[in-house]
Amino acid sequence: MLLVLSDEHREHLKFLTQVDSKVVNEFCKLSLDFIQRGVNRKVYQSAAQKLGVDVDTIQHGVEGLMYLLTECSKLMLSELDFHDSIMTLGFSEEINKVLLQIYLDNRKEVRNIVSQLTIGLPNYHNLEWRFDIQLASRSLHRQTEPQVLLKLHTIQNGESKYQLMQTDPVNLLHLTRTLEAALNEVKSQHCRRIMRNIK
Repeated sequence: MLLVLSDEHREHLKFLTQVDSKVVNEFCKLSLDFIQRGVNRKVYQSAAQKLGVDVDTIQHGVEGLMYLLTECSKLMLSELDFHDSIMTLGFSEEINKVLLQIYLDNRKEVRNIVSQLTIGLPNYHNLEWRFDIQLASRSLHRQTEPQVLLKLHTIQNGESKYQLMQTDPVNLLHLTRTLEAALNEVKSQHCRRIMRNIK
């Protein structure tokens, strides 16, 4: 599997094709530091002064490398796939070797950091429901209006919450069919392959 970068990311990494491997190595360290601790504008300013370029060029280069490393780590690209993915960026063979070595040395750590940054979604705990039917009102004596009341219990970060919802049977049937279709899609070979690569 190859990582395909957009034109914007290619443009951000273009500056690194004009410098030597030592500078690229420093950019990689800045990118790894960015992944671990966030942005450090002071470091970008001092690097911009040393190289004689503006701060945005440094920031774009660091962000481009950070994106490259995180995406390749998410996909757990093999050595060959990583090499083939960066070959199209126009780096010299020496820079390609530096990037490959940094990727191989840090991919597990980057993958762990990225997995910790994911948003914790609520998990299903319980569902209570009640079926209500309004048979008549003062203005309409022969009226049938069914409603389904739902109380959805979820757990997020050890905290229990619930949501109250109300719907009619037609919408509930549509929602049920849509969820069943989504569950069937998850069981397909294509989704299983994607899930395997995400883990």
